[in-house]
Amino acid sequence: MAREVSTLRLYLLRTMYLLNFAFLGSSIWPQLIRHEDVADPLHAVALSFWAALATLCALGIRYPLKMLPLLFIQLLYKSIWMTLVAFPLWSSYRSSGYIKGMVLGIILDLIVIPWPYVVATYFRERSERWGSRSPVTSVASESPDGSERVGVR
Repeated sequence: MAREVSTLRLYLLRTMYLLNFAFLGSSIWPQLIRHEDVADPLHAVALSFWAALATLCALGIRYPLKMLPLLFIQLLYKSIWMTLVAFPLWSSYRSSGYIKGMVLGIILDLIVIPWPYVVATYFRERSERWGSRSPVTSVASESPDGSERVGVR
């Protein structure tokens, strides 16, 4: 079944969240707290984003499947950066110190994300309702054996 995720995969996810929490958090939070490299507001936004991502990864250790969107965001922003920033730099014979880390992150995300679960949960499952729901009322009725049943309508 595509919705089942192996215990090994859950531990891989937890390891990924732990690595993000520990390594990303330990490098980003001190910069923000000491106000290093925050003179440029756009760079400070990036640092704040990474601090939030690293902090939320702590929840991923406990809830690895519920926090999968964090890994989607990470995979997507790294892929966008590689495509729109790193490859043009590379093609003009320039480089960035971030390339190795970004490539490693993309590879690890692609490996640890449980893709059959993602497809079953995010693409095949019915979406949540858009509008308001009618109020829930309980209805008592008799079952064929004469006992009373309570149902929800």
